[in-house]
Parts: sequence; structure tokens; C-alpha cells
Amino acid sequence: MFGKGIRLFRILGFDVKVDPSWIVLAVLVAWSLSTGLFPMQVKDLSTGTYWMMGIVGAAGLFLSIIVHEFSHSLVARKGGMPMKGITLFIFGGVAEMGDEPPGPGTELMMAAAGPLASIAIALVFYGLYSVGGWIPTPARAVIGYLALINGLLAGFNLVPAYPLDGGRVLRAILWGVKKDIHWATRVSSTVGSAFGFFLIFMGILNVLRGNFIGGMWWFLIGMFLNGAARASYQRLVTRRALEGESVRRFMSENPVTVSPSMTVERLVEDVVYKHHHKMYPVVTEDGRLEGCVSTKDVKSVPREEWARKTAGDLSSSCTPDNTIGPDEDATKALAAMNRSRESRLMVVEEDRLVGVLALKDLLDFLSLKVDLEK
Repeated sequence: MFGKGIRLFRILGFDVKVDPSWIVLAVLVAWSLSTGLFPMQVKDLSTGTYWMMGIVGAAGLFLSIIVHEFSHSLVARKGGMPMKGITLFIFGGVAEMGDEPPGPGTELMMAAAGPLASIAIALVFYGLYSVGGWIPTPARAVIGYLALINGLLAGFNLVPAYPLDGGRVLRAILWGVKKDIHWATRVSSTVGSAFGFFLIFMGILNVLRGNFIGGMWWFLIGMFLNGAARASYQRLVTRRALEGESVRRFMSENPVTVSPSMTVERLVEDVVYKHHHKMYPVVTEDGRLEGCVSTKDVKSVPREEWARKTAGDLSSSCTPDNTIGPDEDATKALAAMNRSRESRLMVVEEDRLVGVLALKDLLDFLSLKVDLEK
């Protein structure tokens, strides 16, 4: 759904990243708070004070969303689910799951954790606001805002529209009742898509009534939810189509490889320009896989050094993100490609290369299977 994002920090084993679109939201929130909400609530303060309040309020929202998503991630990890981290983007945040929940119970607990965390934060800030007559007025206004925004965040996420948290709760309940995650996802994503269309309609209505900014936000959120609901269902359909299929079925058994001693110049001229792949396994003379080299690695080397540098100098070591076993389920390969944003994986037995798996081959299979079985 998103790019790799900018890594901010790592905490409790999770990477916290920010999509560039979050910067747009942060600026908009700080601007709207400092020029709209806070001047309306608290009179006769300086412009600098209002902007300080707006920046602190935006930072508080930032931290609140992180806590919300961390709650999802911690419960999911406790339930045995692989979690890649948290990414903040223009419409909020997402906990990046490496797989579907193992059962409806885990799904229910994971989905409920986020809104419960937001409710708890809202109650803490509301309590502080209620008894905080001694707190300076600007700070108390920010505390009141954070109480309100966390309550709204919890309420919006509890709407039973997948992939919102409420939609995940709905899917967990339907999954538990009928024991069919495919059906449960289809129903909950249909509700999510319908809710997205409702928000789009409300956005258009608000624009026609003269509320352009508010209407555009409703419209964009509706577009996002509608697209996310459809994509979530299609992702599950893809997983179900690949389940039980081994990597061996789709891999190319005689891939193009390069020697560690091959110069970057020869790599580009004789291999990349001929075969048009972006990644190549680096294999020694005795057949041992040393790693892989990509066009991204080549771009990091100045053109004048291509004749001196070798593929071995640039090769990246083998990791679970760029290798997989031939008898592994193809769904694991797809998850690895999604995690690493790479379209090719080296298929390895012990330290020997036995093939290369390309995303294109998986997609061709999926296209045929969906077409024949729909």
C-alpha cells in the first residue's frame, strides 16, 4: 500500500516509519490548530504561543497514533503474528502485518487493542483537563484537544468498516461464527467499501455546500477506505490461490548468474542490458551462492569505477528477505517480496542456488487461476 517510508526509530523490536504524506498531515494539523481551533478557544494570546500550541498538539496526535498502532502490534506479536513495524501516513497509521491472523480470537484481540488504547489515552487527558485548573491555560487547551482527538480516533476506528479496527472486529466475529475467513473478509470489506462510498458522497455534499476543505477531507478518506477495503479482500484472494503451491513450481531452474570476479562494466554491458533483470545471483566457480547484486548496487558506484569494481564487491549477503527454500509455500515468497519490495527471490538449498523466483511468474499464475475459477 505504501512505499518504504522514512525510518524514525526502533522501539520494542518494531521499526517506526513515516510516509512522506504524513508531513502534509502534520503541517495541516499544526496550521489548523494554531490559526483556527486554539485562537477560537483561548483569546488574546500571541501568534507565537498559538503556533507553539499547534505544534505540540500535532506532536501529541503523532504520539497518540503511535501508541494506538503499537497496541495492535504488541497484541499481534503475543499471538504469534510476524509484525514488521508501524508506518504513519496522511490518513493516520498502520501496523504492518507479515501474515493474516491465525484465528478469529487473535484477530478480535488485536483489532480491539488500538481503540482501547485510544480510549485510555482520552480518559487520562480528560481527567487531567478536568482537575487541571492549576495548569497554564495554553497547556490545558492542548490537553483538552488531545482528549477529544483520541476519543474521536477511537470512535472512528470502531466503525464496522474493514479495514478499520471495527471492521476487523466484525470480520473476527463473522469468521468465528462461520469458520470461513474468505467469506468473513468479503462481507466486512464490502461494508468497508460501502462506508467509503458514503464518505465520498458526504464529501461531495459538503463541497457543494461551500465547505471545500472539510468536504475534500471526507472525499479523500472515503477514497482511501474504499480502495483499502478492496485491496484487503484481493490480498486474501491472492493468498488463498497460492496456498499449498510450492516455490519449486514457479521458479526458473536455470537463472542468469554472475561471477564474483566480473567487473561492474561487464555486468552492465553483458548481463543487465541483455537480460533486463534488476537482480542477479552472485555464484562462485564451485557453485556456492555468495549473495546477489542489483542495479541499485550498480547505481551506487561512480561510472568511472565500473572497470575496477567487481560484482563481488557490490554483492549483498543472503538474508530471509532475498532467499527462500524450494519447498516453501508460495505465500511465504509473496510475503517476503512484499516485505523487501523486491520482485525476485533466490531459491536456495543449503548454500546452493537452485533457481530464481520472479513475481511476474506468480502473478501470471494468479491471473490464470482467477480467470478459470471465477
